[in-house]
Amino acid sequence: MRAMILAAGLGTRLRPLTNDRPKALVEIEGRTLLQITLLRLRSVGIHEVIVNAHHFADMLVNYLKAHDDFGMHIEVSREDELLDTGGGLKKAHDFFAGEHEPFLLHNVDVLSSIDLVQMIAAHRERCALATLAVQHRSSSRQLLFDDHGLLCGRESHDGQSEIVRTATQLQPMAFCGIHVISPEIFGQVPEEGVFSIVPVYLRLAAEGAMISAFCADEYYWRDLGKLHSLEQAAADLHTGKVAI
Repeated sequence: MRAMILAAGLGTRLRPLTNDRPKALVEIEGRTLLQITLLRLRSVGIHEVIVNAHHFADMLVNYLKAHDDFGMHIEVSREDELLDTGGGLKKAHDFFAGEHEPFLLHNVDVLSSIDLVQMIAAHRERCALATLAVQHRSSSRQLLFDDHGLLCGRESHDGQSEIVRTATQLQPMAFCGIHVISPEIFGQVPEEGVFSIVPVYLRLAAEGAMISAFCADEYYWRDLGKLHSLEQAAADLHTGKVAI
C-alpha cells in the first residue's frame, strides 16, 4: 500500500516558525511534523510514500536525504505553484499508476491516534471510492453525511448548505485531513491545475459514488496549523494524552 503526504502549504498560520522552513519541518518535542507522519505511516506497514513540496522544497528534499528517507521509499512531487489538495494529488498520479490497492492521503499538519488499519479495513469492506476520517466537533466547514455514512453535502462558514445527495436526515461532521482512496478515482477526475479535492468528492457523490465516513470520535486528533495548536499538542504529549 502507498500513501501521499500533503506538505506543500506555505504554513502562514505558523509564522514565524515557517519564515525559514516548510511547515513539514516544524518540530514538536524534537520531531518534525513530516517525521511524525512518516513514522505513523510506517507503523501500519506503508513504506512507499510521495510528499508534495513547494515552500522551501529543497530543504525538505535535503532533510529526507539526510535521514535516509527514514528507511522508506519516498518521492517528492515539486509544485512550482500551490495546487491545493486535488491538484497536488492529481499531479502525483504517476506514483500510483498500476496500483490496485487503495492508498492513504494524509495532511502533514495533523496529529492523531486514528486507527489507520481499521480505517483502511472499513474502506475495503464498503468498497468505497473514498473514505474520510471525520468527527463530531465544531468546524467552520462541516461535511454532511446520511445515516449510512455517505457524503451528501457540506455546510459553509456562513451556514449555507450545499446538498448533492438527498437523505431523510443529515449529520454534520468535521473532516480530519486523512483519506483512504481507491485508485479508480483518477479516472473520474478530469480537473487539472489548482483545485480542492472536496468539491470533487461532492461531484462524485452526486453522481452516485460511495464517498464514505469513518467516524473517529473515539480517537485523539489535533490540527497543527496554528501556533497555539502546536503548544497544546506538546502539552498533550507530556501528559500522555497522545503518543508519537
